[in-house]
Amino acid sequence: MVSDSIQLFDYSTSKEENSMPINSINHFFIRADDLELTKDFYMTVLGFEVMPRPDFPFPGFWMGTNGSIQVHLGPSHIPNREKYYIGTPEDAVDGQTGVIDHVAFLAEEPNGFIQKFTEKKLSFRPRYFPESHLYQLFVQDPNGVMIELNFFNITDEPEWTGEDYSKMERVSIISN
Repeated sequence: MVSDSIQLFDYSTSKEENSMPINSINHFFIRADDLELTKDFYMTVLGFEVMPRPDFPFPGFWMGTNGSIQVHLGPSHIPNREKYYIGTPEDAVDGQTGVIDHVAFLAEEPNGFIQKFTEKKLSFRPRYFPESHLYQLFVQDPNGVMIELNFFNITDEPEWTGEDYSKMERVSIISN
C-alpha cells in the first residue's frame, strides 16, 4: 500500500536520458543502541576497521574494509537527532530497521566467517543458489540490522550450504 502523501511519478527513462548513473553504494548509516558494541561487532565479526572521520557534532565511527568507508555509526538516542540524522524523522521507531530488510556485502573465505560466528555464539543462516554458485550467510548486528554476506564462484558445495533457493516455495505478488 502506498501512502496517500506520496506522489507517484513515472520514473521510466531511456538509457540515453540516464546521463547520471550511480556507480556504487558509498555507505549506510546505523543508529546504534550501543555504539561501542556495534563498532566491536563490525571489527571483530566482519573484519572492518575504524576509518578517519570528520569532527561531527555527535559521537560515532566510520567503519570500512580495504580503505573504503562502508558503514557509518552514530548513537541512536541523542537530543534533536532529526537535525543530525536527516533520514530519521522525530517520530521514527527504534528497535527495527524500517523498510530496509538487509544490507549485503561481497565477501571471501566463508569458512572463516562461519568459524567467527560460531566462536562469538552468533546465530546465522546460510543459503545457496547452486545454479549460480552463490553462497550467502545472514547474521544480525547488535541493532537488528540483517547483514548478508555474498560469496560468488564457490564451485565445491560446502558442508554448510543451508537452504537451497531453487527448492523454496514461489511467492506471487499480492495486490491490495
